[in-house]
Amino acid sequence: MKPVPASSSNRLTRTSAGKTRSLVILLLCQVGAMSVWFSSSAVVAIVKQAQGLSSLQATLLTSAVQAGFVAGTVTSALLSLADRFDPRRLFMVSALIAGAATACLVFLPPASAAAILLRFVTGICMAGVYPVGMRLAATWAKGDLGLLIGLLVGALTFGSASPHLLAALGGSSWRAIYGISACCALLAGVAILLCGVGPNMARATRIEWDALAGAWRKPALRLANLGYLGHMWELYAMWAWLAVFLQASLTATGVADPRVAAEWLTFGAVAAGALGAWLGGALADRLGRTTVTIGAMALSGVCAALMGWLFGAPVWLVSVVALCWGVSVIADSAQFSAAIAELAEPASIGTLLTAQTCAGFLLTLVSIHLVPDIVALAGWRGAFGMLALGPLLGCVAMARLRRLPDARRLAGGRR
Repeated sequence: MKPVPASSSNRLTRTSAGKTRSLVILLLCQVGAMSVWFSSSAVVAIVKQAQGLSSLQATLLTSAVQAGFVAGTVTSALLSLADRFDPRRLFMVSALIAGAATACLVFLPPASAAAILLRFVTGICMAGVYPVGMRLAATWAKGDLGLLIGLLVGALTFGSASPHLLAALGGSSWRAIYGISACCALLAGVAILLCGVGPNMARATRIEWDALAGAWRKPALRLANLGYLGHMWELYAMWAWLAVFLQASLTATGVADPRVAAEWLTFGAVAAGALGAWLGGALADRLGRTTVTIGAMALSGVCAALMGWLFGAPVWLVSVVALCWGVSVIADSAQFSAAIAELAEPASIGTLLTAQTCAGFLLTLVSIHLVPDIVALAGWRGAFGMLALGPLLGCVAMARLRRLPDARRLAGGRR
């Protein structure tokens, strides 16, 4: 066997060290920047108890971020921003603006028109954080794309859960939740410049309109996106309303302080998704993307359908199902993005990832707004049962993708 030259060995060592260092920085920055996203979910439960909020106000505080994210991703995808510019600088600008917008919420009434507008601005900025972070992670991938994006989605999940931890620790200070989240985003915006860009970065030189059309014209890309839509129908509505459901359920069972208990349990359920994202990524690289996505969606759909029937059930039983739901509902998330990265042309990966997340979050506006209406008509059983339809249809889409020849490009041939 020919010995590896010392210069090549040193270069490989430096590349490996740079990859590890950059991914650690990226993960920390993702947690910090994403903490502003779901800060309103924790705030809603606090303000509802202290001051009272209408269902419309509570929904708008959450869905304004989703709507802003859709607007941001549409703009980014149409202009191919993630493929044409340095992703670190795009992440930096987005995180800094999101942090500043969240800091302003400390000084405003929680459900005012200005507060809802600032949440919309925050959502626009998240379009430069979440898909751009996935783009950065993909530049370092070498046979471990599912795991890398899984770790990134795990960071997103923990960042989304962190406001509930702040709410559980910080009592009734909703201003503190916004303030701490804003500081985290501002720090992330500065620290992302320490992250490196991997060797797989392919930069587009112009706006690629054909790439967007191909996301729907090509059967493999279309099915991967449809699977993602089924997943998203459930995910963000679950994250947005789980704390409200748990608080009402724990109140019905006579728990001493249902709000704080619900925040702790919600934090545990959502944060457990970080473990699910890591596990899903590790398994998908070994077993296949469609195998893991179908299995995860089947489990999360069962948990969603079951949870509504557990209103007022013993706390331990509700907790077990909530934790299982939290792990399974996110375990497949990164694999839809990894599938797009493997099925797309290298110079259009950033644009197609942005378009995918745009479509997914546009759909979440529907499911998030439907939940309180369905609860009013058919209770939590009907609302969570409605969410279970998404993963059911997602399983069908991924099963069809599995049968296509293009599926051999997934996970090194492991469909």
